[in-house]
Formats: sequence, C-alpha cells, structure tokens
Amino acid sequence: MKKTFQTLQDLAACVGQEVAVSDWTTVTQEQVNQFAEATGDHQWIHVDVARAKAGPFGGPIAHGFLTLSLLPRFYETAFDVVESRMGVNYGLNRVRFMTPVPVGGRLRGRMKLLSCEPIEGEGVQMVWETTIELEGAPKPACVAESVVRRYR
Repeated sequence: MKKTFQTLQDLAACVGQEVAVSDWTTVTQEQVNQFAEATGDHQWIHVDVARAKAGPFGGPIAHGFLTLSLLPRFYETAFDVVESRMGVNYGLNRVRFMTPVPVGGRLRGRMKLLSCEPIEGEGVQMVWETTIELEGAPKPACVAESVVRRYR
C-alpha cells in the first residue's frame, strides 16, 4: 500500500527507518530487449533466448543496470509527498548486484531512509538504501544507496 507524507519534514522524521515497500513489477523480455537497444549492451545472456537457455543461468537475465533503473518505479509505487513538486536523481554512493534477475522474475524495492538534509531551493537531499528483492530468491537482486533531491 502506497504511503503518503504531507511534507518533506514528515518524511525526514523517518530517517533510520524502512519507509516503504514498492509494488512488485515483472521483468519482461521486451524490457530487456528495449534496454539493450537503448544502451548498446546486446550480450547474449540478455537478448538471445535460445542461447541463454543453455547458458549459466538457464535463460535470459536482465541487465544489472536495467534492474537499477527501476528505482524510480519503486519510489513511485511506494510513497508520495503531497507538498513536493519534484524530485531528481543526484547520484549513487554504492551499488551491488547479488542475484541475477531472470526474465519473468518479479522485483520490488524496500526503501530505508539513511539521511535527509536541507538544501538550497526549499529542498532536501536524501540518501536511500534500496534493497531490490527478487521474489523467491534468498538474496536480493541488488542493494543500492541512492541520493535523491526533492523540492517543495
């Protein structure tokens, strides 16, 4: 269930806590192919379904950076801040890919707010630890520490 915060200050009060969990999203072969086209990464483990079935993962897997690129979707489905007009990606501190994501796998994000500091322009800079879970896997697909700026 999507959480709603009225203000950025309400969200800032959650530092040190898991704030929200996103909806599940399924990774499709079409997404993988489109990502390959956009990035030029056409490695066979992603786009050659027949060859990938005989490969080390038993089928095609999502690009690690495709998995990472789902962060905005996870944030969008997990929470909203009513009095925030926009947010921007400011970068990443750490990223680890621990479990390959098979095409057809379902992912969701668990967001923990590590810090929230005021910045110029009536905004805040937040550092989020997002654990991207792969349904049924014992380890996460990815853990990313992202830096996001949101403005009133």
